[in-house]
Amino acid sequence: MTQPESQTQQKLLVRKIGIDTYQENVAYLHRECAIYRAEGFQALAKVKVSIDSRLILAVLNVVDDSIIVDEDQLGLSEQAFKQLVVKEGTEVRIDHAEPPSSMDAVRRKISGERLELEDYRMIAHDIAQHRYSKLELSAFLVASGQAGLDRDEVLYLTRAMFESGEKLDWDEPVVVDKHCIGGIPGNRTTMLIVPIVAAHGMLIPKTSSRAITSPAGTSDTMEVLAEVNLSPHTLHDIVRHQRGCLAWGGTARLAPVDDILISVERPLAMDSHGQMVASILSKKLAAGATHLLIDIPVGPTAKVRQMRQALALRKLFEYVGDRLGIHLEVIITDGRQPVGHGIGPVLEARDIMQILNNDPAAPADLRQSALRLAGRVLEFDPDVRGGHGFAIARDILDSGRALSKMLAIIEAQGPQKTCCEPGRLSFEVTAHESGIVAGIDNLQMARLARLAGAPMDKGAGVDLLKKLGEPVEVGEPLYRVHAEFPADYQFARTEADNNSGYHIGKADQIPTTMTE
Repeated sequence: MTQPESQTQQKLLVRKIGIDTYQENVAYLHRECAIYRAEGFQALAKVKVSIDSRLILAVLNVVDDSIIVDEDQLGLSEQAFKQLVVKEGTEVRIDHAEPPSSMDAVRRKISGERLELEDYRMIAHDIAQHRYSKLELSAFLVASGQAGLDRDEVLYLTRAMFESGEKLDWDEPVVVDKHCIGGIPGNRTTMLIVPIVAAHGMLIPKTSSRAITSPAGTSDTMEVLAEVNLSPHTLHDIVRHQRGCLAWGGTARLAPVDDILISVERPLAMDSHGQMVASILSKKLAAGATHLLIDIPVGPTAKVRQMRQALALRKLFEYVGDRLGIHLEVIITDGRQPVGHGIGPVLEARDIMQILNNDPAAPADLRQSALRLAGRVLEFDPDVRGGHGFAIARDILDSGRALSKMLAIIEAQGPQKTCCEPGRLSFEVTAHESGIVAGIDNLQMARLARLAGAPMDKGAGVDLLKKLGEPVEVGEPLYRVHAEFPADYQFARTEADNNSGYHIGKADQIPTTMTE
C-alpha cells in the first residue's frame, strides 16, 4: 500500500551539527524546508525524530543559512546525533511531539500543591526521555524551590531520580561514600579520602558531579590528573581492581535526571536544599553505596550559615536516607573560609598532590579536614573501633600508601596526556591596611575564580596567600588570580577592585567556629 503523501514528505537527510547543547537535544530545520512550512513547526517546539524503531525528542531551532543545514536536511546537535545512533545522510522522519503528560503535575506544583510519588516518577521519566525543554525544566526547578518540598516530597523525588537510570551492584556488605554539600571553595577533601580509604581496603566507588555554582567540582579537579568520563563497565572494572575511583557520574548513567537538572541549575545558580538532598542521595544510591558520610560546612558565607539550618538539613538527610535503606551519618564542619590554598581545578589538584606527597608546603587545613573525614569513613569498617579512624587515616597518608593508591587509580582511569598549568595571566590583590585577616567571603572568592574562567578553563582560579587569623601589612598580597584569556582576566580584576572578598580587622572580629 502506498503511504499517504503527508507521511512520505516527512523524511529528511540527517546531518550532524557540531554544537554542544549541554544535556539538551536540539534539531535544526531550514526556514525554506517544505516540511517546516507544511507542518507548521515552530521554533523551540518539541519534535520527534525517528528511524525504524529508534526515536529521540528534540527542541527545534530554525535557521536561514544553508551552510548550517539545507532545505532537505535535518540537523542534529552532537548529543542528539549520538543518541539517535545513525549515519549522516540517512533518511529520518520528523513529527510533532506530544507535550509531556507530567507537565500537569509541574503546573500543580507551581500553584503550590504537594505532589505524590507517582507525580515525581512521571516527571523524572519525562525528563530522562528529554521531553522537557530547558524552559520547562526551569519551571519545575523554580516551583520546587519557591513552593518548597516537604520531607516526603524530597523522599519521592530522590526515589524517582534514583529509579531513572542504572544502578551499580557491588555485592559487598559495606560500600562507602562521602559527599560535601559544597559552597566552600577549595574544599577538595574527597580526592584525599578516596585513596586513603581504598588503600585501607574498603570499597569506595566515588562518582561526582561537575561544578554547579562553584569554581570546581571533584570531577573537574580530578580531570586535571586523569580521565573521569568512564563507562559503567570501565568504572566497575577499575573499582574491583583498585577498590576505588574518582569518576564523573554522568557517563555512567547513574540517576541521569540529576545531570539534566544540574545543566539548568548551573546557569540559574540554583541549589535549593530539597533538590540538593535528592541530587546527592539519588546518585549515591545509584552508585551502590551502603554507608555514606555527609559533610555540611557552616559559616557566614557558606551555603548553610546557621547551626539550626545545619541541624534541620541533617534531619532531612537522615529521614530520606533511613527510608531508602542507606546507613548515613552527617558531620558539621568549619565553613568560615575557603579550604586549602587553591580555588580552581589546576590549583586544587596541586594542593591534593602536595598533601599526598607529604610536601611541607601543602595546606595544613585541607590535610586535617580530609583526615578527620577519612577517619569517620574508616569507622564504617566493623573492624575499626570508634575513635581510631583518624590515626589509621593519618598513618596511611604519612606512609605514602595513599599516594601509591592515588597513582594507581590515575593510571587505571587514564592519566591526562597534557600537563595543565595555572593560567598565564595573573594579578595579585593586596591589603589596603595592616591588621588581622578577620573574614574571607566564600561567595566572593568563588565568584572571582569563576569570572577568571574556572572551571571551564582548568588553569583559572584564585591562589590564597593569607588565611583567617594571619597578620598582614599594607601592600602585602592576599591572593593571586589566574586567568587564561584577557577578557576573563579583566572581568576578575574589575570585580576584585570592587570587592576583594577579604576583611582586615582585629582578632576578636574573626567569626566563631560553628562545628559540633
